[in-house]
Amino acid sequence: MADIEIGNEALGLIVTTTGGSIWRFLSRSGGVEMPLFREPQQGPERAALKSGCFPLVPFGNRVRDSRFSFEGREHSLEPNMDWDKHYLHGDGWTGEWRLASHAKGEIVLSLGHRGTGTPYAYDAQQRFTLAGPTLTTTLSVTNRGEFALPFGLGWHPYFPLTKETTLKAAARSYWEEDSSWLPTVEHPVAGDIDFSQPRGLPRRWVNTVFEDWNGGAKIDWPENGISLAIDADSLFSRYLVFVSDPAFDAGYDYDFFCFEPMSHSADGHNMPSRGGLVRLAPGESLAGSVRYTCHRP
Repeated sequence: MADIEIGNEALGLIVTTTGGSIWRFLSRSGGVEMPLFREPQQGPERAALKSGCFPLVPFGNRVRDSRFSFEGREHSLEPNMDWDKHYLHGDGWTGEWRLASHAKGEIVLSLGHRGTGTPYAYDAQQRFTLAGPTLTTTLSVTNRGEFALPFGLGWHPYFPLTKETTLKAAARSYWEEDSSWLPTVEHPVAGDIDFSQPRGLPRRWVNTVFEDWNGGAKIDWPENGISLAIDADSLFSRYLVFVSDPAFDAGYDYDFFCFEPMSHSADGHNMPSRGGLVRLAPGESLAGSVRYTCHRP
């Protein structure tokens, strides 16, 4: 495990090789630092679920019952969380990444995954670049297996949630979920999860994938005088909003939420359309970037 740090006059970033996670992402101004991703607890632990953000590779979210079929082959995955029977978030977030390069303003991590309990064999790379008030994150994956499989990419950032926090991120529709957190019925966006205009996050359980996102979003923290503009490549045409609940997560106090850029729908493996997952033959690659720009009045 290693922590790697870069920074400039506007931003600070610490990533960790454990899970390939962003551990801290900060705005800097006049000697004052403000967290842009959720602040992790102090101490040596570097679990991805406690981080500021972790990568979703070779896909994100869940695969129903940890199985799927593709091009005449039946595939199964060994569940990777003891509390979830559905394979969760791929496996980049549970791996130990390697520092490939570290220069002023840029960090590159790499991962070679050849695990058991999954049909996926791949190489992945993450590039983190700071330029002024903008962090650019780039994620790529290359199929190193012996047959084609459906691949997807994304990130799982956690954002501070304050009383006045608003989110703007227009989308066409969202997926209702069942009791095991998987999509069932698609609905037009409406009600307290319509983020076509700036809106506060509901103080209730939300675990929702939104479809047909144009890649633009904005998070405002008015009481802190700061906002974050998100600009994603067209590959990321979906996002997921997660607001937990104290009944699910003891101690949760509506102090963070997740806004997860994704290239595909939850459980796209088991949708007839594949939900945006991309077929990669052996040796083929997929890549995309998301930019986060901090604004102050």
